[in-house]
Amino acid sequence: MRKEDFVKLGIDEETAKKLETASLEELKSFIPKARFDEVNTAKNTAEALVKERDGQLETLKNSTGDVESLKNQIATLQADNKAKDEAHAAEIKRLQREAVDNELLATAKAKNSKAALALLEAIEDTVDIEGYRTKRSEQITALQKSADYLFEPKETKQKMKGAEVGESSDGDPGITKEKFNKMSYKDRMNLYNENKELYDSLTKE
Repeated sequence: MRKEDFVKLGIDEETAKKLETASLEELKSFIPKARFDEVNTAKNTAEALVKERDGQLETLKNSTGDVESLKNQIATLQADNKAKDEAHAAEIKRLQREAVDNELLATAKAKNSKAALALLEAIEDTVDIEGYRTKRSEQITALQKSADYLFEPKETKQKMKGAEVGESSDGDPGITKEKFNKMSYKDRMNLYNENKELYDSLTKE
């Protein structure tokens, strides 16, 4: 879960941030579904191909036809097997690209992955997976600028006026006890995160 999700549950910002970090660490131990599908598909297809080709060899061994007929059978099998190999490779490539898309869009915090993907240009089949990752990353970065409504807003650390000693909007030496007492809870937490020493000094006065 993201920090925003924890905050919606009524958890304060600081605790929500810690929970988000813990959640992300926990997720690292899980295999993404797209990666699992890729490996599982490759395994099942490989096993099926081996079994099928063992059967083909057995059939050829037991064949009693003439040499020319056997040659024709072998040529047909080779063509069929080549087509199946190409289809298998295409499926693995599709799964790999799908995994990259999901990873990059999740990192970019896309609100709706399908909607975002629909606005991205197709990438040539000849591009390898690393090249695909680079091109797709560039596309998503550009999309974040042209259609930012499709993504969660980036968190920006706002610097409070008067949060630093010697810095204030009205030129005074810093935050006074009076100003601190008038601060909202959120502003106090910002001050705590950005200048704990000042925060501690104001709370002890």
